[in-house]
Amino acid sequence: MVCFRIFLTALGASRRCSFDISALDALRGAPPLIIAPNHPCMLDAVMVISRLPNVACVLKTELMRNVFLGAGARLARYIRNEPVQRMIREAVADFDCGSQLLLFPEGTRTVADPVNPLKGSVALIAHRARVPVQTVLIETDTRYQSKGWTLFRKPAMPIHYRVRLGRRFEPPQDVQQFMAELEHYFAHELVQGSAFYPAHTLPAHGEGARPMTTRSLS
Repeated sequence: MVCFRIFLTALGASRRCSFDISALDALRGAPPLIIAPNHPCMLDAVMVISRLPNVACVLKTELMRNVFLGAGARLARYIRNEPVQRMIREAVADFDCGSQLLLFPEGTRTVADPVNPLKGSVALIAHRARVPVQTVLIETDTRYQSKGWTLFRKPAMPIHYRVRLGRRFEPPQDVQQFMAELEHYFAHELVQGSAFYPAHTLPAHGEGARPMTTRSLS
C-alpha cells in the first residue's frame, strides 16, 4: 500500500497524471467484502491497493511468478487465479483473517466498451463466503495502458483518473441471477464510453459523480 501510494504521488507531482481516488477511503475498516472494480487500465489495482491497508488481490498466475512482483505478492497473501477451485477456496479462507478481496469481475482489462462479459468467480466466492460485493467504478480520459496499447505509444497528457464507489450487493443466493444483475449494473452505470472519456471531459472534483451519457457526448 505504501509503495503504491508513493508511486501515485510521484506521478501526480510530475503533473503527467491526476488521481481522484479518495472515495476508496470509505472502505477502510469495513468488514470483509469483495471489492469489484471495472478494469480499464493497468493502474487499476495500484489505485485501489494504494488506499486500503488490508486487501488481498487475485492475480494472474504468471504475475505471481514474476521476478519483480512475485515475492511481494506472496508476502501480501495474494491469490493465484488458477486453478479456479483453488482460487475460490483460498479467497474464502482469507476472509477469516478479516481482510477484503480485490477481484476484477471482467478477468482482464476492458476491451468491449463499456465492460467485458463478467466471470462467475466473484459470485461463487461471495456466495460461499457470505460476504457482500462492493462495486467500484474507475473512469479515465484515455485508453493508455488499456488492452492492446503498445509499449512505446505515447499518450496525451495529463491523464486523469477518477474512482467512485458503486452499489454494494448483498451475498447472492442465486449465482447466475446475481451475475446477470451485476453485469447489467456495470453496463448501465458505466455509460457507453464512460470508461474512456474523450480528453478533458471528466467533471472537476465536486461537480457531480455521475458520468455523462452517450447522448451528451454525441
